[in-house]
Amino acid sequence: MTPDLRICEDMNELSRRAADAVVTAIHDAVVQHGRCSIGLAGGNTPRPIYRLLASQFKEQIPWNLVHFFFGDERFVPPDDPQRNETMVREALFDHVPFPRSNVHAVPAASTAGEAAEGYEVMLRKHFATVWPRFDLVLLGLGADGHAASLFPGSQALRERDRWVVDVTAPAEPPVRVTLTLPVFNHAALAHFVVTGSNKAPALRSVLEGTDPE
Repeated sequence: MTPDLRICEDMNELSRRAADAVVTAIHDAVVQHGRCSIGLAGGNTPRPIYRLLASQFKEQIPWNLVHFFFGDERFVPPDDPQRNETMVREALFDHVPFPRSNVHAVPAASTAGEAAEGYEVMLRKHFATVWPRFDLVLLGLGADGHAASLFPGSQALRERDRWVVDVTAPAEPPVRVTLTLPVFNHAALAHFVVTGSNKAPALRSVLEGTDPE
């Protein structure tokens, strides 16, 4: 499938257009099957998107019908500022009215492996299908070509059975939990939000298909 590449003038335009696309995906999913399940991205790039959803687009979203998940998570203590859930909560969740049970975060555990197992159990209860079918996943792209916490060359890229795995990444913090490639590939829609000239080589490689990993 050829990706639909959209180039924006600046970060403000990108964030606004991405937020508008999220709202459209939510409405389409609700019309089709009564609820929407979204996999959220972490990092700095999506933060302004979440802030727009909580402000300019707030009244356009049926919040009680939206379920939020995380594409990956850093294995750090709850409320740690490096945790993706902390960032999204501060930018989005704390500012919109919806049941907190609609947030499905990676559970606290003594090890990343246990957290991954617990999150997979949570996902299987929500979807109850052979593979989860997210209505939308938001993803970024690292300068090294990683998405979520699936890094080039990682053994996690070869996982074909599990929905969630723990990984040791070449980044800080290194211990992480991530959804697997088949999970992302089974999503109905995926938006990659990419900014920064340092990511241009990785984006070019992805679009040209020169490196499958």
